[in-house]
Amino acid sequence: MFEPHPASPPPLTPPHKGEGKTQAPAASNDRGTASKTSAARIGIGGPVGSGKTALIEALIPVLKGRGVNLAVVTNDLVTKEDAERLRRSGLIEPERVLAVEAGACPHTVIREDPTLNMAAGDDLEAAFPGLELIVFESGGDNLASTFSLDLVDWWIFVIDVAGGDDIPRKKGPGVLKSDLLVVNKTDLAPHVGVNLPKMLEDANAVRNGKAVIATNARSGEGVEAVADMIARAVLFSE
Repeated sequence: MFEPHPASPPPLTPPHKGEGKTQAPAASNDRGTASKTSAARIGIGGPVGSGKTALIEALIPVLKGRGVNLAVVTNDLVTKEDAERLRRSGLIEPERVLAVEAGACPHTVIREDPTLNMAAGDDLEAAFPGLELIVFESGGDNLASTFSLDLVDWWIFVIDVAGGDDIPRKKGPGVLKSDLLVVNKTDLAPHVGVNLPKMLEDANAVRNGKAVIATNARSGEGVEAVADMIARAVLFSE
């Protein structure tokens, strides 16, 4: 279930599909028109251990350094581990991080029934006027994980080289449909027998021109490029 931070206001009634806040446009032309009052909402999904939280930790100071007013909603199965990690990090005010407990099916609360996450986003917008960006981190799932466009305007799927260089060739919906595919933990490639250039080539081959960025979230490699994509595609800035 969704647990607001103690400093957050009571949950608002989430909008029904097609109602409520106007979604900001993203990579496609069929995602609505920008709202002057609503924060853009992006998703970051991917398998367990691919580095979703590490990527968010790396992105927060980069985006804040560019003047972006942001907040985060995490999703875990039955804990608030990722939210507490971010709150302790010192990278963002604890009140700007909310947690949703997704239960046994993490994809349900970001795709089939995202109302808990939508309500968390609404709470953050009410608590922080002028909020520009809300990042929704999914619970660790499999290659079939995708985000509902009722929840987010644009989304990233994170895989890592330790999961195997055959992941792009398996063509899961996350790999194929995400607006940006991030191949993380590039530094591990020589240690796990992965041919990184071939993995990136395969990823680009199945993505039909959609972006692929290689990152090492721990060192910061590639993180500026991810922030650039968010700025251009979601925030409409450079």
